[in-house]
Amino acid sequence: MRLVAITDIHDRFDEAADIVRRWAPVDVLVVGGDITTNGTPADVERAVALWRPLANRLLAVAGNMDSPAIDATLVRLGVSLDGRAQQVDDLAFFGCSAAPVAIGTPYEVPEEELSARIQRGWTEARGSPRQVFVPHAPPRGVLDRTSTGIAAGSRAVRQFVDEHQPALVLCGHIHEARGQAQSGRSLVVNCGAAARGHYAVVEVTAVGFAVRLG
Repeated sequence: MRLVAITDIHDRFDEAADIVRRWAPVDVLVVGGDITTNGTPADVERAVALWRPLANRLLAVAGNMDSPAIDATLVRLGVSLDGRAQQVDDLAFFGCSAAPVAIGTPYEVPEEELSARIQRGWTEARGSPRQVFVPHAPPRGVLDRTSTGIAAGSRAVRQFVDEHQPALVLCGHIHEARGQAQSGRSLVVNCGAAARGHYAVVEVTAVGFAVRLG
């Protein structure tokens, strides 16, 4: 199975589509939030219509530069992972939209709310052989350093990863922290910003994940 993960698109829908087309055929396209920059539900409807034909499944969360209305649109379109799980073969995908309260962007929520959403998704996903966790924000202290050296990830995401060790974590939010790292048994991938041409391709095998960052 081939996954393509893109985050932090920031309205550059066509450029994101070009990234995905390079890796056809794609089994699952994972969109990790910041689809827009202060965009509208109509913007996201257009993005989903553009991206949906590029993969067998499209799954998404909203980011801090999106909005609760955009998150609701993802639910209505049947692609949302926020506080819920979707199964693809032996992988259960689940996620968490928004980011922790920090700098006053459109979609920030308290860590307690992030934790509650994560737990709702985990309740649906935990019975699967392997889980892919898709928060917009990275775990605190893992691939979350800003250009000024501040750790700006989510405490709720880190606590969950430490406690439950999902097989794969696909995140974004901190553009300059692009990379991959182990956190216990969890492989954490910060995909970087698709608005800058970055992405992650994950080849899924019976024994693990092979990640290529572009």
